[in-house]
Amino acid sequence: MLVLLLAGCSETISPPAQKAQRARITPQTTLNMAQLCKDQAAIRYNTQTQLVDVNHFEQFQASYELSGRTGKNERFICSFDPDGQFMHLSMR
Repeated sequence: MLVLLLAGCSETISPPAQKAQRARITPQTTLNMAQLCKDQAAIRYNTQTQLVDVNHFEQFQASYELSGRTGKNERFICSFDPDGQFMHLSMR
């Protein structure tokens, strides 16, 4: 009986191998992200979308950031999740 108890305890279940998260962002998604960032910045800074410039795109392990400035030289950063969904706008 002791052998059966020990045999049952010796089996270990290994967790499934983790794969790195890697969302595939298409060029159209990138353009949509830039436009949404411009729209959000225009609202935040109370200006026209045409006066907002998004000039930098950076990919991180689990997010994306787009940075830019308004016509009055006010800087901002828009953050997006790995799927390209808007998270927030930070004023700089």
